Amino acid sequence: MRPLKHGYTNRTLGDGAVVKKTYEGPDAELRLDRERTLLARLQGQLPVPPVHAADAGTLTLGFMTGAPGQELLDAGHAAEVLEACGELLRRIHGVGVRDAGKVLVHGDYGPNNVLLDPVTFQVTAVVDWEFAHLGEPVEDLAWCEWIVRMHHPGHRHALDGFFRTYGGDTVPPWPVRRAAMLARCESLREFCHRWEPNGPGVALWRERAVVTAGWQE
Repeated sequence: MRPLKHGYTNRTLGDGAVVKKTYEGPDAELRLDRERTLLARLQGQLPVPPVHAADAGTLTLGFMTGAPGQELLDAGHAAEVLEACGELLRRIHGVGVRDAGKVLVHGDYGPNNVLLDPVTFQVTAVVDWEFAHLGEPVEDLAWCEWIVRMHHPGHRHALDGFFRTYGGDTVPPWPVRRAAMLARCESLREFCHRWEPNGPGVALWRERAVVTAGWQE
């Protein structure tokens, strides 16, 4: 087993056959159980990893092929990646778990959690469902936009394709999207504070919120 790239919150190891994800930080057991339960329900509906086992704070998943979306994006395929992300998000929000107008929200949606075929750019998997919940579609729409603006600013123009393939007439206006970005930044600051009070993660998310608040459409 070797550490997998692009893991930020948890310890993730893989060997080409399975992936072992050990949850760390606040609510680790709850996040594991949420992801385990949801992945089982989504089999056959969305491209998600199969669950092999869950024990001792670790979820064992089937290995999914594909290249991480952020790598393909920065390799010059921003349009293809973000168009695929828009189509996939429309499918996620269309899964039959609606409740009082709310939809299934991934909770950390962006090219960082999508794997794609590097030739066809078809989505092979969407991963990391530990923050999933019923909520408003703008939460995922805004966070994917935030990921691109914050970590891949040179590809911001390709967001037009993301919104178009999701369904341009249903995308909330900029003030609503920015408000959702700021709300997510605050929730992550609180998460980090619970993990390490006033630690570096708290300062990082406070700084990112300031940057986000200054963005213009």
